[in-house]
Parts: sequence; C-alpha cells; structure tokens
Amino acid sequence: MHTKEKRKKNQEQREKNIFKLEYIFILFSFFYALSANAQCAMCRAALTNDANVEQAKAVNDGIVYLMVIPYLLVALVGYFVYKMRKSKSKTE
Repeated sequence: MHTKEKRKKNQEQREKNIFKLEYIFILFSFFYALSANAQCAMCRAALTNDANVEQAKAVNDGIVYLMVIPYLLVALVGYFVYKMRKSKSKTE
C-alpha cells in the first residue's frame, strides 16, 4: 500500500516538473526573437524578374520560413490547451 502511494506521489511530482519545464520553454520561446530581414512584395517581384535565380530562390525560401513560424506557434498553443484540458478532465 505504501509503495502505491509513493508511486502516485512520484508521478504527480514528475508531471509538475514536466509542466514547469514546458512553461519555461514557452516563455523562452516567446521572448527569444531572431532578427530577420523580411522582403516586401515589390522586392520579391523584382528578384523573380532578375537574372540571379539563386538569390530569388533564397528570398522565396526565407518568405516561406517566416510564414511557417506563426502557424507552428498556434499549433503548439493549441496542443498545450488540449493537453491541459485533457489532464483536467482526468482529475475530475
């Protein structure tokens, strides 16, 4: 009987530690910013008409990279909300 209580307490402690780690990671990700030089639509159009194809590809890849980050952040927030609601429903 004592070992079951101890295992349950250890499991709860691990879950708290994981939650703290996730919280720290989210805060770090939120406040950590990379400097990036975004291109406007006019610059992109000028680069696609230019003879330098490699530079145009690099700018287009950069635009796609910048576009993906907000979607990933929204997906992560949605996942954590789902996870918290699921764990909350288990405790009730």
